[in-house]
Amino acid sequence: MFRRLYWVSEIVEANGQSKVIGVYTSIPDLIEVGLGHREPTQQLRLGLFKLDSDKGPFGIWTSPNFEGMEATLQSFVSTDEISSEHVAMLVSAVALVAVA
Repeated sequence: MFRRLYWVSEIVEANGQSKVIGVYTSIPDLIEVGLGHREPTQQLRLGLFKLDSDKGPFGIWTSPNFEGMEATLQSFVSTDEISSEHVAMLVSAVALVAVA
């Protein structure tokens, strides 16, 4: 299946500079590889983008709380672009990032 949604995973330094650590087409891959290892002074930022689009991201979420992620992703569940199981998996995974 050709995927049109892409997750971008970044490490954000305390000074605001960021570094992309991966681009993923699936939530399982994002969880397994893209949540990355970071230092305590670094934040993790996740963005959801549409491929081949000049519009901005669907959402950008930053650790520790990834505020609004679950609510935003519900619109993709209703269109069957993301499964409710994958949303639940991601919400659980980023909660672990928040306490790491």
